[in-house]
Amino acid sequence: MTNRVAGKVAVVVGAGQTPGETIGNGAAIAQVFAREGATVLCVDRIAERAQKTADEIAPGTSTVSSMAADVTIAADCVRIVEEARRRYGRLDILINNVGIGGGGDAPAHRLEEQVFDRILAVNLKGMWQTIKAAIPVMREQEAGAIVNISSLAAMSGATQMAYEISKAAVNRLTTHVAQSNARYGIRANAIMMGFMDTPMAVSGIAGATGRSTAAVRAERDAMVPLRRKMGTGYDTAHAALFLASDEAQFITGEILRVDGGMGLGHG
Repeated sequence: MTNRVAGKVAVVVGAGQTPGETIGNGAAIAQVFAREGATVLCVDRIAERAQKTADEIAPGTSTVSSMAADVTIAADCVRIVEEARRRYGRLDILINNVGIGGGGDAPAHRLEEQVFDRILAVNLKGMWQTIKAAIPVMREQEAGAIVNISSLAAMSGATQMAYEISKAAVNRLTTHVAQSNARYGIRANAIMMGFMDTPMAVSGIAGATGRSTAAVRAERDAMVPLRRKMGTGYDTAHAALFLASDEAQFITGEILRVDGGMGLGHG
């Protein structure tokens, strides 16, 4: 099947590519959505990264463009939606892919307040602010699809309290938005990812621990039940494509595990 989101305007927040050997979730989502017929606005805090994603998809075309915005700033979130409407006339799909971890995250007895606040501000508050800006437009259209990128850490883990709580809250944010907007034709779903072979994950861990990316990759691969292999950004992208497409028109409030079986037995 092709053109699964043809005629749709999609905003991918967090579409910039972190430097590394593999493709990230946001860049993969933008690429797959464009390939399947959507007009895509690539958003990232770093303008050059957003533009790089857009250029790699369709250089010099009007159906893929980029902009810089910081989701921790409410006015920037409003500006994302305004730009989508100004450039393309509407907003059909919102992908919330921005998220951070590490940076001092720790168990409850060691976690510092400023680290907790920073991670929650990006992972939860930022996502809420983009949704808040998009909902009035989608209600006016009486249609819209929101896909939030969560993590299996919402259900398990004991070393990164702020990240784990932020992702658990993203899941509840998703079901709240689904429940409160169903009557307006707006759907909201989340993807709860397991281990993905993305630059932010593999290269980020390697840099933080002083190990090689090959060693980190091998360690993470071994922990995945399905074929002992992590997923890729494209696995996230194809799940997001389904949830955002009309094929999922009767699905809302779903927290979809995309994890190679890592979450089996966790609720």
